[in-house]
Formats: sequence, C-alpha cells, structure tokens
Amino acid sequence: MITDKLIDGIIQMQNPTCVGLDTLFDYLPDDMKAGATTFEDVAERVLAFNKTLIDHICDIVPSVKVQIAYYEMYGVAGMKAYYETLKYAAAKGLVVIADAKRNDIGSTASCYAKAFLGETQVNDRALKAFPSDYVTVNGYLGSDGILPFVEQCEKQDKGIFVLVKTSNPSGAEIQNMILQNGVPMYEYMGGLVEKWGESTIGNYGYSAVGAVVGATHPTEAARLREVLPHTFFLIPGYGAQGGNAEMLKSCFGGDGLGGVVNNSRGILCAYKKNGGTYYSAAREACIAMQKDLSAVIGKMGR
Repeated sequence: MITDKLIDGIIQMQNPTCVGLDTLFDYLPDDMKAGATTFEDVAERVLAFNKTLIDHICDIVPSVKVQIAYYEMYGVAGMKAYYETLKYAAAKGLVVIADAKRNDIGSTASCYAKAFLGETQVNDRALKAFPSDYVTVNGYLGSDGILPFVEQCEKQDKGIFVLVKTSNPSGAEIQNMILQNGVPMYEYMGGLVEKWGESTIGNYGYSAVGAVVGATHPTEAARLREVLPHTFFLIPGYGAQGGNAEMLKSCFGGDGLGGVVNNSRGILCAYKKNGGTYYSAAREACIAMQKDLSAVIGKMGR
C-alpha cells in the first residue's frame, strides 16, 4: 500500500522530509537562466535543475511534492517539464506527490483522478497522463467529488491528501468556523477524511486518504492527530512559512510516525543563503532538516 511505502522510506532514512519542487525560474542560478527567451527555454532549464537536485537528494529523503502551478505558468512546455519531473523522481525511487489541489463534481473529479492516479483509455490502450503516487485534493465539494479519487486509490494503489487545516493564515476564515454541532470546520472535514480512508488502511494503521495539516497551527494539529488515528498528514509550512520542528511535533504519534513534512524554498534556494552549488546546498539543507526534525520527533518507527 502506498502509505506503507512512504512510511517504510521514512523509517529507513529516519527522515520525514518531503522536498517541494516549486521550481520557479527565478530560483535557478544565473548561469542557468542566461539567454532564456521562451517558455521552451525555461522548461528545459527547470527540468535540468530538478533532475540534478533529485540526483543529489534521492538517497536521503523519501518523497518529493511537485506543485503544478509553477509549471502551468510556463504553458505547454512547462507542463511537459512537470510530467518529466514526476517521471524522473519516480524512477529514482521517490514517492511522488502531485500538488494540484484538484476537485469538482463527480464526473469531472473522475477525470482528474484518472489524470493523476489512474489511466485513460484510448481504444484498446490504457495511458497515464501525469502519473504520481499521491495527488492533493480539495474536499469542500463533499463526497461525490472525493469518492472518484478513492476509487483510483483502491484500484491503482495510490493516495490522496485532502485539504483540512492549511498553513496559510487566512485559511482560518473558513476552516475555523464553528458548526452548529460545536465542531470546527477543519475537524469536521478531518472526520470525513478518516471515513473516506476506511477501505485503504495499511500495515502501519494509516490509510491512503491523508490530510493536509499545516505546521503553523500546532493546536489544531494536535486535535486532529488525536481524533484522526488512521489519517497520515502532509505537513506544509515548515521553514519559509514560519513553521518549525517544535510546532509540528503534535502531528506525530508516539511511534514517531504520522506525517511527512514539506519544505520547498528552504531547499531549492538554500544555495542563495549558504553558498555553493544549488544541488550541494540542497543536500545539506535536507540533512539539516532531518537532524532538526529527528531531534524533536525522536526515532521514527520506534
């Protein structure tokens, strides 16, 4: 089961880090940016940046998250770079999260689910559009927008991460609203996620239907960890967004498991702060993050 595979990697590496490949062209070193004039030029260089970075971190981190917006802005060429990045990361043994935050009504959700998790039939051939292990989804359309994704999770051994308590400050405008039954919106959504994942629970007790829970909200995260025993967390907000290891400790259980922590700019742009090549600085940033998280979380899988 895909969440078991992710947890296996976390235990083996003692590292719950997910590297976010939010690769803005401006993040690239000047020599890689020089002379680019078209989207095709940009996409080619972004892909080269990603591949080299992946080569230097794939043995010390278990997963990457590839945010689609940073590729869509470069048009068709950018989307090709997105596809090639997903494929390359998977070939290097990483668990690949497509950060696309998709959802719609049932029939359209089914198309999104096939695009990122499943297959699309063309006559007698089954083809994969943007193959990934997980995709992020927005659950606020309710069950008919989520169940098509769950169906692909069951059929293809894939996973999803549903937005529950996001790391952005204004998320509280909706997610912290108190419902008539006295439960906050984020907790109610978390309960739905726990229910949606009941059919996909793996050997570690976590399902393939996970939750996005920001590191910047430790109190809410602690409550969600308490009431969602079978839900694995994707944890954004570490580093540039203000979250730290102590703040996200509550996302993890007594065995040191329960989540994977995303860091994007802190790794992609580490060379701008610390010097050296972008790929060596990225590797050092991953090592530093692993030490920081381990010091707070403890041994994972204990």
